[in-house]
Amino acid sequence: MFSSKSRDKDTAPPAMPAVPSAQQAKRAQRSSAPSIISADLVVNGTLTSTGDIQIDGRVEGDVHSSGLVIGDKAHIQGEILADDVTIRGHVHGSIRARKVLLCSTSHVEGNILHEAFSVEHGAFFEGNCRHSDNPLSEIVKSTDTSAPRPAGPAPAAPTPPAAPLAAKPAEPARPAAAAATFAPLKTGV
Repeated sequence: MFSSKSRDKDTAPPAMPAVPSAQQAKRAQRSSAPSIISADLVVNGTLTSTGDIQIDGRVEGDVHSSGLVIGDKAHIQGEILADDVTIRGHVHGSIRARKVLLCSTSHVEGNILHEAFSVEHGAFFEGNCRHSDNPLSEIVKSTDTSAPRPAGPAPAAPTPPAAPLAAKPAEPARPAAAAATFAPLKTGV
């Protein structure tokens, strides 16, 4: 009445692939709960995860993960390597990531190598940032970009004759106490 057995055999559902694709595997990894470093925890050493990490405590070492969220009170001293990084706390070290977000409460001192980079109003960043098509695979280059020097001694360049210097008039001496004393700023309402 509902169906015949021969018809069921002809319309079998398509077979699923035996091996999941890399994209499906990545989605499965990211859907799991993140590993959490709580606010009262101090970690000395390298953290490595194929999933996500949320850090609210202190890490003195490198962090390598797929996704990384650094909380408001978190402090990281070391290199960060991740696909996606959101920073709300303090980082002192280099960052290499595909996507980097510096939130308004972030304080970052170090170089950033990124594919996508965004900064909220109020974020503190001191360092260099540079775009890269693949920041995770790029080898970190030293900060010395000068050309290599020859092995032997460099030839001495002729020195130009010294030009006579014009005498500067002497500045009047200031009392030491006057230089260090500041009057309070008065504002009237």
